[in-house]
Amino acid sequence: MTYISAQPELSTTWDDICFPVEPLLLSDLLPDYDIIATDRQKLIVGQLPGGRKTLFGIQSADYTIIPNRAIQEVVDELIPDYQLLIKHTNTGEFSISIILPTSVSVGNEQLQRSLTITNSYNGKTPFGIQGQSLTALLDPLTHLGSSVYRNVCQNGLLGWADSFTDLPAYQTWLGQWAKGPQKTPATRTPSAPTRPQRSTADIRKLHQSAITIPRFQQQLHTLLLEHLTTGSTLTATVYDHFQQTNMAGTHENVLRHLPLPVQLIKQARERLRLEERLLNSTPSCWLLYNAVNYALFTARSSLTLNDRYRLDERVFHHLAAQAYA
Repeated sequence: MTYISAQPELSTTWDDICFPVEPLLLSDLLPDYDIIATDRQKLIVGQLPGGRKTLFGIQSADYTIIPNRAIQEVVDELIPDYQLLIKHTNTGEFSISIILPTSVSVGNEQLQRSLTITNSYNGKTPFGIQGQSLTALLDPLTHLGSSVYRNVCQNGLLGWADSFTDLPAYQTWLGQWAKGPQKTPATRTPSAPTRPQRSTADIRKLHQSAITIPRFQQQLHTLLLEHLTTGSTLTATVYDHFQQTNMAGTHENVLRHLPLPVQLIKQARERLRLEERLLNSTPSCWLLYNAVNYALFTARSSLTLNDRYRLDERVFHHLAAQAYA
């Protein structure tokens, strides 16, 4: 299905994304027809505030919608003190940042720890926490990720290096990645807390195509608790190195070779210049990465939110490979 271009909108209230949404079976709407396309039998329809009913997507008959309200209920029960920043599109995709009171230092900046939850009603951006899918998170060998919130540009930054055991392991992987994209490992680091064991059957039952909302909320509660207990991360170490990597005189060449569409590179360049003035700073790898992240999640594009996160991850590793070269 081809999607119209969309520009992520900002919101600070759950009500903007917790509108009614329901599945409608094609067989109920078209009782006189035989539905041959068995993989497309359920319409996902939402009623946006003040708008018409919107058809977000067509899914298989056993596909389960995860309502944003179900996510809110678990977050509110578990985290009494948080700020909310949501990036959402009119195509039914959501990136929900739960900004926590605790902070982490990156150079001279104070960033706030956060939980980044993704969800969608069009099926294009799967449910995930800190950039990891539900199925991956339920595997006890998966190392939990992290995210931080940077207020100066309202960026939510995911911990793309967190799955590595240590910095030397990440640098070794970067050497291979520079020769061609490599899959990031999902192994737990030695210092990571032991996660609860789940059977293969449990993981299979909790796949989004076969899940009940009460069971989803139960597991979401457990997963969020695990994420709230994570300590220092490898990605924060990489951020420190980014900030120490001066790119004056080289940033234009680096920008031109990033794995991004030309228009996004142009917008990242404009954002970089603005932050240089705002912070009275010379270009650094840190400012460049944040400029790209800002462009990715504010630009009008046909890219889904999931596409934008995948590009953000590629840019992070691309810059890390150069910073540690």
